[in-house]
This record gives sequence, C-alpha cells and structure tokens, in this order.
Amino acid sequence: MIDPIADMLTRIRNASIIKKADIVLPMSKIKFNIAKILEKEGFISKAEIIKGGQDLQKNKSSKFDQIRLVLKYNANGEPKISSLKRISKPGRRVYIDKENIPTVLNGFGLAIISTSKGMMTNMEAKKGRIGGEFICEVY
Repeated sequence: MIDPIADMLTRIRNASIIKKADIVLPMSKIKFNIAKILEKEGFISKAEIIKGGQDLQKNKSSKFDQIRLVLKYNANGEPKISSLKRISKPGRRVYIDKENIPTVLNGFGLAIISTSKGMMTNMEAKKGRIGGEFICEVY
C-alpha cells in the first residue's frame, strides 16, 4: 500500500456512504492519532485498538493490532462526516507555516496537521503558533 492514510480516509468515506456502524483498519500510530482527533472533535463515536490475536467477528482473528472505529450518524441517518479530503500526498507534500494555517469551512470543519509536537487540529496549531504538514481536512 502506497498511502495508508488515504486508504483509511477512503474506508471511512465508503463505510459512511453505506451507513456501516463500525470499521476495522490495520494499526499504525499515525492513523490512530488521526482517529483520536476525529473522536475528540465529534466526527466519530469511538476509536480503539484491537490487540492481535483477539476475535474480531465470527471467530476471525488477526495476529496484528487493528483499529476499530465506530462511526457517528445524525438522528435522520446522515453521517457526521460529509467530506474527507487528503491534502498532503506521498508524491506532493504540503507544508504550512504558522502564519498560513487554513480555516476549513469558516470554522465548521477542521484541518489535521502533523507538527513537531504531534498531530493536532488547525485551531490547536493556531493557538500554539506552530506549522507542519497539512494531512487532511474534514467537515
């Protein structure tokens, strides 16, 4: 797999289109940090690590750790996440400095930025006056 973050975002996008309750992804620290930010900001209900060797569903098990995401929907069944867009790609990295941190959808969306102090949202990066790699935007 060339870009595991894009794969994660595509799996979330596809699962929300078919109104799936939860999804299971291969584990990585970057993907788990992105999932924790989505959970903290209210876009998904829960992000947890499933240890390798545990039963996932119907006696299927994996020897590697995995991430389980529980998606969140409105009362009328629409997904909380309407758009996920990968900005910085392996072929073209996008870096932003502290003066050019974007606002997404006039503050209703969020940008996830990988900084030297860890993954954070655009609001946290503005407050901490720190730039980094512009990973994705969510709204």
